[in-house]
Amino acid sequence: LLLAVCAVGIGGTFQYGYNVSIINAPTQHIHKFLNETWSSRYHKELNPDLLTFLWSVIASIFSLGGLCGALIGGSLAIRLGRKGALLMNNVIAILASILMGISFPTGLFELLIAGRFLIGINSGIGLCVQPLYLGEIAPKHLRGGLAMGTSIFLTGGILTGQIIGLRQEMLFFSPVLELLGGEKQWPVLLSSSCVPALAQLLFLPWFPESPRYLLIDRGDELSCAKALKRFHGSSEYRREMEDIQRECFALDGEKPKKPWQLFSDRGVRWQLITVIVMTMGQQLSGINAIYFYATYVFEQAGILAEKIPYVTLGTGVCECLTALSCGLLIDHVGRRYLIIGGYLLMTLWCTVLTFSLTYQELYSWVPYLSMTCVFAFILSFGLGPGGITNTLTAELFVQSSRPAAYMIAGTVSWISFFTVGMLFPFIVNGLKQYCFVVFLLECFFVAAFIFLIIPETKNKSFLEIKKEFHKLNFGRNA
Repeated sequence: LLLAVCAVGIGGTFQYGYNVSIINAPTQHIHKFLNETWSSRYHKELNPDLLTFLWSVIASIFSLGGLCGALIGGSLAIRLGRKGALLMNNVIAILASILMGISFPTGLFELLIAGRFLIGINSGIGLCVQPLYLGEIAPKHLRGGLAMGTSIFLTGGILTGQIIGLRQEMLFFSPVLELLGGEKQWPVLLSSSCVPALAQLLFLPWFPESPRYLLIDRGDELSCAKALKRFHGSSEYRREMEDIQRECFALDGEKPKKPWQLFSDRGVRWQLITVIVMTMGQQLSGINAIYFYATYVFEQAGILAEKIPYVTLGTGVCECLTALSCGLLIDHVGRRYLIIGGYLLMTLWCTVLTFSLTYQELYSWVPYLSMTCVFAFILSFGLGPGGITNTLTAELFVQSSRPAAYMIAGTVSWISFFTVGMLFPFIVNGLKQYCFVVFLLECFFVAAFIFLIIPETKNKSFLEIKKEFHKLNFGRNA
């Protein structure tokens, strides 16, 4: 099971994290490429405003691709299977890598834009299908920990991108990293997305398809039994087989639902509301504001400018470690305690940070308090919303509704991600450090919602969780 998590993660959410952070490293080189290409093509200088616009398109087209990937990810998981969709997704990543790699030698920045769009589609599909596969292959007593593979590989991808972004400062790795991030070699850096894609194409075929998909969607009991034996062993697979058969019997041949059908299905009303609130809460929690203010906070704490990238790298390490810690704790502590505790702690750190940034120059120790809040907020995010949200999305729905639920969650997530990216600069410019008041209210609201609505899902089957929500959806007397 652990090897399956690695095989799925390396070409899944790792790609998302890696491609979100890697674009920052060659920014200046891409600006120069855009200027030179425009001059040679049109024999005039590129307007600075147009340069900013083209760079914004290159950076943000990734989000549009992610939204498209989320919209088709569930359908691919139904049609091709979870494993088949993930394998096919690597073809998109390889094509994107080729387009980004040849953009510089051909002098076509349009290929760079197309490549970023395609790698966005790849990331959107991966974020949708990977947690589906992991949630369905895991036994219920390990489901939380295995599903956390989604967040672990995502944060690992971000950290890898941050490390490569330090190419000029890291003396030990400088020959390799400068090769990737140099003025002429930056297309190689962007096209390195093909490496995890090729790794998944090499390793994932050795693992079986999702047993739940094989039995409930395909009706192939023999292949389901073989897959369960591979994942759980010959002595333990029968318990999981019985659980899948009970769900199959309860669904009574119900076909996979489309996203729009979930909105009219009263039986999943509160599950759907929960997923939308949690997904929006994760994106709008203030984690982007924390990263935005991190450099300023570190400067005020007296850290030298050339050392700040290393401290920023420490935030990435924090996220990675908390994802690992959450994976170890989730099946012991439970989902509710971790996610509610995470949001409440984030509310606390937003409150403290608002005061510390306001009175930054009043006392000499206040900047260090601000720096502590930055790391504490990131740790709280990783232990709660950063890791639990995807896990709960898998657990709140039965087989026929789960792919459509991930399509809706993915769509909400990417739209929220794009909206935050567009509005966040205006919020910060308008409210300054008081922007954290908005985020603390949002964190508190989501924590209250989860406390009132979501039951504990630890060690429960998908049918048992469905029964818990039945009372909310149809009333106490139903």
